[in-house]
Amino acid sequence: MFLGLDAETLARIQFAFTISFHFIFPSFSIGLASFLAMLEALWLIKKDDAYLRLFDYWKTIFAIVFGMGVVTGIVMSYQFGTNWSVFSDKAGPVVGPLMGYEVLTAFFLEAGFLGIMLFGRKRVGVGLHFFATCMVAIGTLISATWIIAVNSWMQTPQGYGINDVGQFIPLDWWAIIFNPSFPYRLVHTVLASFLTTAFAVGAVGAWHLLKNKNNHPARIIFSMAMWMAALVTPIQIFVGDQHGLNTLEYQPAKIAAMEGHYETHKGAPLILFGIPDDEAEVTRFAIEIPKLGSLLLTHDPDGELKGLKSWAKEDRPKALIPFFTFRIMVGLGVLMLLVGAWSILARIRGKLYDWKWLHRAAWVMGPSGFVAVLAGWYTTEVGRQPYTIYGLMRTADSLSPVSAPAVGTSLIAFIVVYFVVFGAGVLYLLQLMRRPLLSDERELNKGPVRAAGINPGPAQDEPIGAANDP
Repeated sequence: MFLGLDAETLARIQFAFTISFHFIFPSFSIGLASFLAMLEALWLIKKDDAYLRLFDYWKTIFAIVFGMGVVTGIVMSYQFGTNWSVFSDKAGPVVGPLMGYEVLTAFFLEAGFLGIMLFGRKRVGVGLHFFATCMVAIGTLISATWIIAVNSWMQTPQGYGINDVGQFIPLDWWAIIFNPSFPYRLVHTVLASFLTTAFAVGAVGAWHLLKNKNNHPARIIFSMAMWMAALVTPIQIFVGDQHGLNTLEYQPAKIAAMEGHYETHKGAPLILFGIPDDEAEVTRFAIEIPKLGSLLLTHDPDGELKGLKSWAKEDRPKALIPFFTFRIMVGLGVLMLLVGAWSILARIRGKLYDWKWLHRAAWVMGPSGFVAVLAGWYTTEVGRQPYTIYGLMRTADSLSPVSAPAVGTSLIAFIVVYFVVFGAGVLYLLQLMRRPLLSDERELNKGPVRAAGINPGPAQDEPIGAANDP
């Protein structure tokens, strides 16, 4: 034991900590890459240099976010070998190729065109540069596809067999990739990334509008962000409902934990608030709306919902975390919907850039996408317990033969290093977002053009900063 916790609990905390830090960055870079492609497309169409300046402004932020996502992702890969080697051995024949495909397709595509997108406009021309930006955006989406395929297979495994040494082996790759939860989870994740980016970008635009409502670039990004919020949030809510129905079919214990139901109900209430008590098997202080739970989940007010008591205690998830994280995610989704609707009203009345309370609300909602994404992942991952591969391989059986002090010591090291290094990175990103939107500053292009004493080549006759001038 270490600090009163066993090795399994510490390993789970370590994985949760590192993946929480990691997913903050891909959830931003996925949406930000598409946003950059849209900015460049609008510049090519409208010939308004403000779009190009905004592209250069946000590409610096994207480069840092992308790099931090890569670094934190590498740490995740090592943990499969250090803390979860049994899982890696048993599930490797299925999980390994899928993660390898992500590197061979998405990461190579992103890496191949990233340099052109960041530095190459004057070197390759605007057409090829726009193509490179689109390839980076597509690469982020392909990366999300493979990662969600892996995680979805762990949630709803299909297309596998088990060999004589107990390993999961692929029998049907189509069934493995396009498992029952994959389409819902992929769309839900990508839309969540777009909304995360929309509210982060919208917060920056709102902050600058509060300082000067006539700021043209701030108007552009605020308008684009509010369109995304208004149009995508209702779609996300619908997709979330469909994902919930799919989860009810394939992972009903997870739904019971999310809803805080211990008893099986026909005409189950919707518990707005309460405190699940797994020991007493009751949700205390419950505030309920009769029959609404069944109506939302089965689309029938008298539909049956199984309670957690339908499963043995050792076969069901702990309800406390998914119960609250699910409500955080849904609550933030409702706030996003309200902000989007508010922006539509302001747009109709011609006050989108005048209503300061709308700008303040958008500024406050800036981190909401990140919080909602993390809450959603906590809901789905904790709700999958006590399994790593749902119904087939328990988390306790996936652990490496490691001691609690070893895992605990590395966890403390991760916490210190992550908060120092990535905390500094996040603070730097916030400083970048405070820059004037029409600044001529080129953060990525600072530094020497060449090493001292070396004559410039043909491509170095002009300063690198000039490559980005409109």
